[in-house]
Amino acid sequence: DHAADGTEGRLVSMHTFSESWDTWEMHPNGDELVCCVSGSMVLHQEIGDDVSTVVLRAGEAVINPPGVWHTADVEDAATALFVTAGVGTEIRPR
Repeated sequence: DHAADGTEGRLVSMHTFSESWDTWEMHPNGDELVCCVSGSMVLHQEIGDDVSTVVLRAGEAVINPPGVWHTADVEDAATALFVTAGVGTEIRPR
């Protein structure tokens, strides 16, 4: 549906999670904004050989830079808004 948008297009979505993610994902063509709307989540970003951890609570946001693999842990439930450069997204098992 969005292929014609090219690298300038963005996917805007909101998801509610009750469990930790079972995959890592990476967006090579642009930043991804992750804004926690409710609950809390622990976002992990793999930058080179290091993994950075950010706790997001309702009203807080973080950027996943292009090419950074990321995943999240959710203890109870969390809802997040994502604005993603979706073209070329890759996913790998956690």
